[in-house]
Amino acid sequence: MDKLPPAALEQVAAYFRTLSEPTRLRILNVLGTGEMSVGEIAQHIESSVANTSRHLVQMAGTGLVARESRGNSVYYRVADPSINA
Repeated sequence: MDKLPPAALEQVAAYFRTLSEPTRLRILNVLGTGEMSVGEIAQHIESSVANTSRHLVQMAGTGLVARESRGNSVYYRVADPSINA
């Protein structure tokens, strides 16, 4: 097996740091049923929209979720195919 470069190791570590937060795991669980707006996700996980949005930004940064703006709303979906495998 080839050694991974330091940048790749940091990317893997960031991915797992993101997954280590229970709220983010709840978000992934909810998004497993399909695309939702931030407000819908917040309602499902019983959290504030601001807190949910903060977690979603972190998750989007590591490629776990993808976001799409539609009018005044932002919708998220699972972007990493290994999540729902």
